[in-house]
Amino acid sequence: MKLGNDDFDEVNKNKTFTIAAIIAISSIVLIVMAVLLVNKNAIKRRYKETDVAKKVTSVQDAFTISDKEEEETPIFKSDSNLTASDLDFYDLYKEDEEEASEEETKEEVKEEKKEEDYSNDGHHTLVVNKDGTFDWVTISPNLTKHEYDFENLIDSSGKMKYFVNNKPASTWGVDISKDQGYVDFNKLKKAGVDFVMIRVGARGYQSGQITIDDYYSDNIKRATDAGLYVGLYFISAATTELEAIEEANKVVEMIGDFRVTYPIAYVMKFNGSDTARYDSLSKNDKTIVARAFLNTIKEANLIPMVYGDKEWLIKEIDLSKLISEFDMWLSQPNEEKPDYPYKFAMWQYEDLGTVDGISGYVNFNISFIDYSLK
Repeated sequence: MKLGNDDFDEVNKNKTFTIAAIIAISSIVLIVMAVLLVNKNAIKRRYKETDVAKKVTSVQDAFTISDKEEEETPIFKSDSNLTASDLDFYDLYKEDEEEASEEETKEEVKEEKKEEDYSNDGHHTLVVNKDGTFDWVTISPNLTKHEYDFENLIDSSGKMKYFVNNKPASTWGVDISKDQGYVDFNKLKKAGVDFVMIRVGARGYQSGQITIDDYYSDNIKRATDAGLYVGLYFISAATTELEAIEEANKVVEMIGDFRVTYPIAYVMKFNGSDTARYDSLSKNDKTIVARAFLNTIKEANLIPMVYGDKEWLIKEIDLSKLISEFDMWLSQPNEEKPDYPYKFAMWQYEDLGTVDGISGYVNFNISFIDYSLK
């Protein structure tokens, strides 16, 4: 059967429509693919890399048109499993914007956040730790506070004095060991030194062996002869009550017939970067060991004292079990005034002091109690 002109025109119209449809579909595919490529990073932020790859592949496959089946293949493949939401890229922009906004907010908060300053609230004290970090520690309302007015603390050429009612109410001293070598105690006396704290000895930080300071015997004899008040200290490394009692008894033995009017100080402290045999002791264990030493000294009718820096006294021992019975010797050198809040009797305020009678540096101390009057 021959086709008439009207039939040919109809066929040509159909072909033209089909070609136009194919061109339109191809244009849509190109636009969508362009959107996918441009927004690749945005898609990655919402989906895992593998998920994005799968999704893009699925979209590509769904929009693929076979050259051989141009008129028969549907726009979407039946097995593509795509839904309308898979083509909704608006939420990717939205979520990406929300994430960016959250990150910017976090950064702004981080920049604006400042370290809390409790210096003037009267309820916290700043503790600088041995590693250089610091903490604001709450001041306990249950521990006895000192009552010193540091406006009455006068530094006269390195010599610290404390006044009460415009009258001197303190004594000035140094602490010495073999590290100072030979000390001329007569010159110390003339220089205004009232008392000396002399090291008796120490227990090895790691060995645990007790050794007596090489200069101890000579120092205590000549200091006494020079008319200086004498106190003593022992550097402990005890890990048990029995070891602490052993240390205290050794100190009493070494005093012999010498007159000691100032305190006998128990010293346990951080040992720099080296490890010490007592490092594993808990705060409570360190306090038990300290009490064993102090009570032994007290039973010998001598005056016991606890030595420590601010961190040690506040963090390493339990002051609630010590402060009501024993005096404290605070080590806080090179400060205009101490900021330790609790009761203490002696302050080691300088570690690079120089005084006639000692060649080299020595620690300076002020005692707010004249123990010679007790």
